[in-house]
Amino acid sequence: MQRREFFKTSIVASAAILGTNLEAGVTHQPKDGQKMSKMAFPEKRPMITYSDRPPLLESPRCTFSRGITENDEFFVRWHLPDIPTKIDLETYTISINGLVDKELKISMKELKNDFEQVEVTAVLQCGGNSRSAFTPIAGGIQWGSGAMGCAKWKGVRLSDLLQKAGLKKNAHWIGFNGRDNAAYYETPNFVRELELEELDDHVIVAYEMNGEDLPYLNGFPLRLVIPGYYSDSWVKMLSNITVTDKYKSLFFMDIAYRVPDNETEGETPENRFKTTKPITNMNVKSVIGYPENDMQVYHNSHMVIRGVAFDDGHGIREVLISTDDGKTWGKALLKQENGRYAYTEFRFTYKPTKYGKINIMAKAVNRLGEEQPFAKDIPWNHGGYKYNGIDTVTVEVV
Repeated sequence: MQRREFFKTSIVASAAILGTNLEAGVTHQPKDGQKMSKMAFPEKRPMITYSDRPPLLESPRCTFSRGITENDEFFVRWHLPDIPTKIDLETYTISINGLVDKELKISMKELKNDFEQVEVTAVLQCGGNSRSAFTPIAGGIQWGSGAMGCAKWKGVRLSDLLQKAGLKKNAHWIGFNGRDNAAYYETPNFVRELELEELDDHVIVAYEMNGEDLPYLNGFPLRLVIPGYYSDSWVKMLSNITVTDKYKSLFFMDIAYRVPDNETEGETPENRFKTTKPITNMNVKSVIGYPENDMQVYHNSHMVIRGVAFDDGHGIREVLISTDDGKTWGKALLKQENGRYAYTEFRFTYKPTKYGKINIMAKAVNRLGEEQPFAKDIPWNHGGYKYNGIDTVTVEVV
């Protein structure tokens, strides 16, 4: 048997075992319970590690039982491996150029002293978070559910920086670039672009995260913060802002981080949808932080199910919990104190009265009425982007 035929046959056999149609592609619960690394990166505790160059670190499920993610367990995602190992804050500047009245080079001291300082609490989530839920495998890091976190970001409004430079009449697009570089010259730099119309006062250039300097691996000394958007637009080690009149064709805008441009944003492995669009706003999602998969809980004990929910800033209306595989749902208690872009914490008291394994499900509904679908109902896409299936944790009652 030829190698290609062997793998094709193997995939078909696997799909048959799952009772699915290979041509359609399927979605299911993302992987969970990955082992933590024995080694820790600087400023981080041991985390789920996919790569050390570039650093790719995932937060464990227990992280999501709290509304604010601590800096040392906040996930890490870099695209390019050549990351500066030393930065001198005395000489570091951010440049603003292009279609502006006055090109600027702003130092860290000027950034902190010459502009109004603001803070926003917002969720940062990789567009490929939970990518391991897609079969056949979608290209990219096979994240579980931990490529996300919520922090209090402090910095300066991007609009204030642009006002200082002055925008010309034909200014329409803004490009952002950081200090990370490719290992080979053929690899494109990680540059992102936004239209001016996409900006509001919540978009900031941040130098602090949860009251401390940005961790090195999370973009020190500056990163772009765009609440409600997936993290691919939150450029780290931000060093250059260029204003243009026209969109500039870029790999990380035109090829990567795109989904099918149709109503379901879905396609099949055998029939890729030709027209695509970039991912921008996050959809509604929730994750259970406690209990964790495969935990044992006592019969008739008083258990508190905890987790977090969020969307792109419209706000969470309710989180529903089911312990009978979705037949009935109960409302969780919500804690919303950090603003519309932050995690909404939820709690649900549950008393297990039956022995054996129980599936605990969490479903968030936002203020627009949008709710999480069952995992199996999410259309497949080749990038494994924007997964937001109802989260399920299985525990054993003893």
